[in-house]
Amino acid sequence: QVQPVESGGGLVQAGGSLRLSCAASGSIFSINAMGWYRQAPGKLREFVARITKGGSTNYADSVKGRFTISRDNAKNTVYLQMNSLKPEDTAVYYCNENMNWGVDYWGQGTQVTVSS
Repeated sequence: QVQPVESGGGLVQAGGSLRLSCAASGSIFSINAMGWYRQAPGKLREFVARITKGGSTNYADSVKGRFTISRDNAKNTVYLQMNSLKPEDTAVYYCNENMNWGVDYWGQGTQVTVSS
């Protein structure tokens, strides 16, 4: 089954940091972009951050200045460094792999819980 694999979630106090990792399932040459989305209880899944194969990044307004997306091409892995975490960042975080031919693959998600 083609699916990226997330890791790095956990419980952290407000103001703390976490780093999420996503190991891509496809070849780096087949991937158009990779991103992170999140879904809090009772809410729709929302965009968090994205990085294209060209290295361009974009972020949701709610995380700008606090979260940083990066990638390691040698490891075929994307990271989400999350600093200054807030209770409202609590959610299941999903990795998205957008392929060159338009198909999206999703990871199973990793829980991030920020306590106040």
